[in-house]
Amino acid sequence: MEIQKPLLLVEDNPDEEALTIRAIRKNGIDSDIKVARDGVEALDILFGTGAFAEDGPLVPQVVLLDVNLPKLNGLEVLRRIRAEPLTKLLPVVMLTSSREEKDMLTGYQNGCNSYVRKPINFDEFLEASNQLCRYWLQLNQYPGFIPKQVAS
Repeated sequence: MEIQKPLLLVEDNPDEEALTIRAIRKNGIDSDIKVARDGVEALDILFGTGAFAEDGPLVPQVVLLDVNLPKLNGLEVLRRIRAEPLTKLLPVVMLTSSREEKDMLTGYQNGCNSYVRKPINFDEFLEASNQLCRYWLQLNQYPGFIPKQVAS
């Protein structure tokens, strides 16, 4: 049996964080969910730096990344993810309330794999998260390298 990697949710709004986790769990996904509440914390978790230095790097199955984040916005987080060998192939889904076309365009220019605007209605959000989870956590295949392999 293949061990499921965790997913990383980067969301600063506690209500939207809880809603997203609830929707993921309601869809039967039991993967560990790591949560970062700002852009700096997201990068620290991914690269094993700052407060997460003892944990080492995290290579999640997918990153669900909000655009509007404190300390460092999601688009800059995405740019830095793509700039590092450890994370450049990591699936990143921009999951955001942002309705700005420029955010979507910049997200794709910076290398996001998908850009999803969060529906306001919970049932619609549940369906959207079901489709996201099914694709990114069950159907999608990507190189499952480990950090030590990248470093050597």
